[in-house]
Amino acid sequence: MKRHVLILLLAASVVSGQTRAARTTGKDSPGTPREPVQVEMTVDAMGTNYAMTAYGGDATRLRSALEQAAEEVRRLDRLLSNYVPASEWSEVNRNAGREPVRVSPELLRLLAACKEYSRLSNGTFDITVGPLMKVWGFYKGSGHLPHRAEVRGALARVGYEKMILDAGASTVRFAVDGMEIDPGGIGKGYAVDKMADILKANGVTSALVSGGGSSIYAIGVPPGQPGWKVTIRNPRDTSKAIETVLLKDQSMSTSGSYEKFFHAEGRIYSHIMDPRTGFPSQGMLSVSVVTPKTIDSEAWAKPYYIQGRQWTAEHKSKDFRVFLCEDRSELACAWLP
Repeated sequence: MKRHVLILLLAASVVSGQTRAARTTGKDSPGTPREPVQVEMTVDAMGTNYAMTAYGGDATRLRSALEQAAEEVRRLDRLLSNYVPASEWSEVNRNAGREPVRVSPELLRLLAACKEYSRLSNGTFDITVGPLMKVWGFYKGSGHLPHRAEVRGALARVGYEKMILDAGASTVRFAVDGMEIDPGGIGKGYAVDKMADILKANGVTSALVSGGGSSIYAIGVPPGQPGWKVTIRNPRDTSKAIETVLLKDQSMSTSGSYEKFFHAEGRIYSHIMDPRTGFPSQGMLSVSVVTPKTIDSEAWAKPYYIQGRQWTAEHKSKDFRVFLCEDRSELACAWLP
């Protein structure tokens, strides 16, 4: 299982996997306010684990809200997962190289957003990276070193501009047969945002939603605390923290070379692929991005990782915060100004 890159440090006590019973403060007198209860829930979907922790005054209502959010990510699994053969995403990968594939308005909007991320990032975000992930062995595996001819062949089937969207007909078509879209750089962020929206719609004002441990969203704050405390791990010693962040109505996503990698010919190759070259990106160890929405934090983590400190400083949105750890002899980690 993919190693979590974030440690969720809840200031209040956690009863793992259980719903804590509500308690009254002080004596059992009428009108005494009840302490918040905590409810936790996890669900497996889209090839990873989603975890939710919520606080509120009514355990039954909290659990109902979390169950609705869990059902939402299961729905998205049927829509977006490339691990589910019957999903719309899988159908696009099977058929769009031969003919236009009609998709739901939701998927078409997401694919259009992906193309815009690609344009703004100079192609360093690219969901058509699927053939490269397969040839490098990172799809359902830990990776291996391919022949350069294999990389060139895969690279010919990559390029967001080759994914043709027809808004009027609601179809997707690939200009080159053999192309494949990969939800790995966007799916968790999209799902976490949708889950958080459902919790908010059900009146939840204090919750943390985590997708695979690497993309999270914080609703409000935990009881008695200024924010949800999360830590960014030291990329050279993941048992230790390198930075602590307080989140309130914000998201954070982290991409790190230590998440999935292999050693070959005296080098380390990570799963963070540069779609322009066909090779794993070098020079960075991890990037954490704090944004108002999780889809943005996840989508931008890899372009910032690939393009490096200077490009990121020049192109990041003003309301984004970015913490970078560069691959130097001495570990160099810092927030961008």
